[in-house]
Amino acid sequence: MRVLIVKTSSMGDVIHTLPALTDALQNIPTIRFDWVVEEGFSQIPSWHQAVDRVIPVAVRRWRKNWFREDIRAERKHFYQQLTCVHYDAVIDAQGLIKSSALITRKSRGIKHGLDWQSAREPVASWWYDRSYRLAKQQHAVEKIRALFARSLGYQKPTTPGDYAIAQHFLNTLPEDANHYLIFLHATTRDDKHWPESAWEALIDLVTARGLKIKLPWGSEVEHQRAIRLATGRPQVEVLPKLTLSEVAKQLAGARAVVSVDTGLSHLTAALDRPNITLYGPTDPALIGGYGKNQHVIKGQPEGKMSEIEPNTVLDKLITICGI
Repeated sequence: MRVLIVKTSSMGDVIHTLPALTDALQNIPTIRFDWVVEEGFSQIPSWHQAVDRVIPVAVRRWRKNWFREDIRAERKHFYQQLTCVHYDAVIDAQGLIKSSALITRKSRGIKHGLDWQSAREPVASWWYDRSYRLAKQQHAVEKIRALFARSLGYQKPTTPGDYAIAQHFLNTLPEDANHYLIFLHATTRDDKHWPESAWEALIDLVTARGLKIKLPWGSEVEHQRAIRLATGRPQVEVLPKLTLSEVAKQLAGARAVVSVDTGLSHLTAALDRPNITLYGPTDPALIGGYGKNQHVIKGQPEGKMSEIEPNTVLDKLITICGI
């Protein structure tokens, strides 16, 4: 059985889809998946054993110059890749017009997705052959697991979802695995950032206990923040610019992770690493860390990141990994 998945972004949403593949493989041992995903996240599906082919798409980049000749050529090549296989099922797990109208509609196979009341953008349901009503008030991982079960005709497991990617990195862990913490200090929204002064205080509390800290980064703004946090602190290492796979290897070897609400926090959960995620205005109930040893500290009483105290984070670290 060959199935096409349309789940293009964001990083956390792509990662949240992985347990559904594990469920499907356990229930249909012969099943194989192809996956359409934004080019920046194209490494993620390849880590799962049930995925044969990753089809990168670049809607985010294409829409800036939609009619430019080279972009038109890229789109043509993408649609050739998309339509070269007739699938037993096509599952649009994105639930957006851009996924259903631009991608799912043009794929070959019976198209499955969320119905008018369940999709993030209801109009997306117009392009499905079969649509399903699923409860909105459930974690994103469970909702996608339910969508796959309905689409592929098996009973959704009652056991916790399994991302099944941690083993991909077991043979490539850093030499200093389990002897460092990672602090994920970067996120997209200003109101989801923890103040630098709070990070500095936590770093000083942790390094006073003899532990090493690693700081990854993606953009130059994040790089400069990491440098400031590491300045004068020899036990803090600013990592070089890394690919997503290289970041995953570092996360897989961490003793524990402290993160803000960001895609890499969900990757940490998928890699089964102890993780403390700091939340301000966003609600972790539906899109928070899902997996083993995932912990939440939320700003109280007003949901502000500045309300989270470094000592509170340290106490949680002591509890979960005995630093």
